Amino acid sequence: MGRIIGIDLGTTNSCVSIMEGNTPKVIENSEGARTTPSIVAYQEDGEILVGAS
Repeated sequence: MGRIIGIDLGTTNSCVSIMEGNTPKVIENSEGARTTPSIVAYQEDGEILVGAS
């Protein structure tokens, strides 16, 4: 059986969760935070920033 995934693409923060049995579990990002700032920035030098920097 597949997993149920919830994605919240908020204007300030974004969050992803899955269902484990009857309990939702928020997935942490690569920095260990449960939410990620909803931002993408394209720098003049070509660097792309996503989330918190």
